[in-house]
Amino acid sequence: MKIVVSGGGTGGHIYPALALIREIQKENKEAEFLYIGTINGLESKIVPRENIAFKSIHITGFKRKLSFENVKTVIRFLKGVQDSKKILKEFKPDIVIGTGGYVCGPVVYAASKLRIPTIIHEQNSVPGLTNKFLSRYVNKVAICFDEAKEFFPKEKVVFTGNPRASEVIGKDGIKGRLSVGLSTTKPAVLIFGGSRGARPINEAVVKSLSDFAEKPYQILYVTGDVHFEDVKKEVELVGNPQNVVIKPFIHNMPEVLAGIDLVVSRAGATSLAEITSLGIPSILIPSPYVTNNHQEKNARSLSDHGAAQLLLEKELNSKSLIGHIDRILLNSENLKEMKLKAKKMGVPDSANRLFQVMDQLVKGVQK
Repeated sequence: MKIVVSGGGTGGHIYPALALIREIQKENKEAEFLYIGTINGLESKIVPRENIAFKSIHITGFKRKLSFENVKTVIRFLKGVQDSKKILKEFKPDIVIGTGGYVCGPVVYAASKLRIPTIIHEQNSVPGLTNKFLSRYVNKVAICFDEAKEFFPKEKVVFTGNPRASEVIGKDGIKGRLSVGLSTTKPAVLIFGGSRGARPINEAVVKSLSDFAEKPYQILYVTGDVHFEDVKKEVELVGNPQNVVIKPFIHNMPEVLAGIDLVVSRAGATSLAEITSLGIPSILIPSPYVTNNHQEKNARSLSDHGAAQLLLEKELNSKSLIGHIDRILLNSENLKEMKLKAKKMGVPDSANRLFQVMDQLVKGVQK
């Protein structure tokens, strides 16, 4: 099977694509892959490191306001379609999948016009412009939140979950704890604001340090590389409690997550897929700075089912943060119930589900 994958811009589009590729490689040793992205996108650095063939096209996203730049974007889109057709004709894929970001617009559109089976994967509860546009042309739309159904043609929609959920299963939580300096006996809370960190979360955590020192649980606090030095200076002034471990970034997140009892984080789709797959309760502080406020809608999908507590950024401070943590971790019944509800929402076989949809599409064409 020859597969073209396209997606980029943010890790939320790239990492699910890589998780899917790894799953297919396990299922089909003969599978060949080509990843199409942009030369300036994060994907141009991450994908080649995984030894996956990579080609680029030039494309930019639409501005949501009226702008002359959008005229240029239309021209770039048409050129992108032309370039994509050339690449697709050379590679001759059996199927093309787009995992989000504007780069997959011309790639998946070109594939549909060449009558190659196509599928898009929507990670969020509210889709972006590219996937809404592509849904008219593709064979299938794979979703991760039931709330996304209403935005797509219902006959094309299939619920698969996010392939990243499959990558956190079966890891050694004790090993994960020891790798970051956590105790193996105390309950552990992971606090992080995404790969780049989040200043409002960092501010609330720094103001909570003296209170955390008195708690019977421990904190693993990940600042994000960008904020680490600033946070370190503030912590030096107030003191670093013994039960709080501070790191700029975690490179073995699946292993660390396996040893965590409670997560405090933003509500990015990939993070939610991972924590529900493991059945970890969460306190979700959605970023209010994202398109269509999709993180709050992602978070509510979990909080409405009792798998998470929602804490809006405008309500975030030291008192509210500690209060939310205590209500979950210091109440064993509450913790147990939230774990069960989080687990119930998880889709640990999501990568395989998505591969099966792709496999059926290819076999349907070959008949």
